[in-house]
Amino acid sequence: MSKLVEEFNDYRTRMNEVILSKNNLVMKRLWNLDTNTYEEGALDKKTKEMLGLVASMVLRCDDCIKYHLGKSYELGVTTEQMYEIFAVANIVGGTIVIPHTRRAAEYWEELQTNAQ
Repeated sequence: MSKLVEEFNDYRTRMNEVILSKNNLVMKRLWNLDTNTYEEGALDKKTKEMLGLVASMVLRCDDCIKYHLGKSYELGVTTEQMYEIFAVANIVGGTIVIPHTRRAAEYWEELQTNAQ
């Protein structure tokens, strides 16, 4: 696994454990709601992750972008599909999204490298 991907996953896991260990009911409910939102429903998981990625790019949340890139990769999103997702996010969000697209492309390349 690349250093970039490993560092993100390790940090996210570690800090989620810290947050959830405080036993705050609202935070636990929020985490549960997030998990359930991306479960199979009228939309499949892959579509929901792609929607989450576009929203994250438009909102300019790099951690969220990395998370949804990883999930999209796991669910079989292709590079061609990914660049269409990037295009939608940039049209919706405007040119302010371009720096996030660069970082997203870098992370996507790292995910691809891990598979080889």
